[in-house]
Amino acid sequence: MFDAFTRVVSQADARGEYLTNSQIDGLNAMVADSFKRMDAVNRITSNVSTIVANAARSLFADQPQLITPGGNAYTSRRMAACLRDMEIVLRYVTYAIFSGDASVLEDRCLNGLRETYLALGVPGASVAEGVSKMKDAAIAIANDRGNITQGDCSSLMAEIATYFDRAAAAVA
Repeated sequence: MFDAFTRVVSQADARGEYLTNSQIDGLNAMVADSFKRMDAVNRITSNVSTIVANAARSLFADQPQLITPGGNAYTSRRMAACLRDMEIVLRYVTYAIFSGDASVLEDRCLNGLRETYLALGVPGASVAEGVSKMKDAAIAIANDRGNITQGDCSSLMAEIATYFDRAAAAVA
């Protein structure tokens, strides 16, 4: 797992080169936006249960077959496993947001997840839809302009969206 700084330095080192001006500028921009990044992570982690519960509620309203007898989220044990998995994905997304790098999400959460779900008979498209619903809720919460560091957050919100999109694509 690398943060954005370690990744840039290790890539330059592997090539035996100095950091370029554009790489330094990119890292400088990340530092300048670090308070916004921490605000976004704080907001998401403070609202995990709301994000997961609302995403699950919306998913099950759209796909009620998941919670009917024989559905993948039928029985309280399966429902709990579904909510747990959604929360785990969200946790690793926040790690990626904080570090500015998706490698922790890829390596520790998404690697092999599709295969696991296939083996368990879990519909990947439904999981991907649940991740998409968490994305919408998390971005809405993280992008709320009240009581946060002021400034343009559009690039950070776009970055956050890519982490959720990676997670959805990994399980679909």
